[in-house]
Amino acid sequence: MVRIDRDEHARWRRSVSLETGSWREGGLMRTIWLGALLASAVVSHAAQAACVEPQAGAQAAPAFSPPLAQVVTGAGRLQFYSAPNGQCAVKGVFVIPNDRLIAYAQTQDGWSSVMYLNPRTGGDVSGWVRSARLKTVGTVGPKQ
Repeated sequence: MVRIDRDEHARWRRSVSLETGSWREGGLMRTIWLGALLASAVVSHAAQAACVEPQAGAQAAPAFSPPLAQVVTGAGRLQFYSAPNGQCAVKGVFVIPNDRLIAYAQTQDGWSSVMYLNPRTGGDVSGWVRSARLKTVGTVGPKQ
């Protein structure tokens, strides 16, 4: 019969637990995983809360009266956003240089509330874009 003293047995159990992934280690991993999941949910909720669109014409986004006719300048795509926040991009929705937009409001930190009318399909999309890429070419209203 082989006799193992308690200290040696304890060392053996620790080494086996580390090699095989004991329930304690698994519990720690589960705790870490659940913590990460909870943190990502909180961040996601915060990002969604940041994507609340201010009301056009309110102090945060004074309205243009009449609305402005603007053209996209610069190079590349101008991304649409659901709110004036860089975390609120609308996937796959953008305009390109020389596209014409109707601007309804602008925030002090450089966002414009706009609508794009597709001249080929007649479809429209509204959202927020960075104002720096827009050039005013007139106003929108009835002809006099």
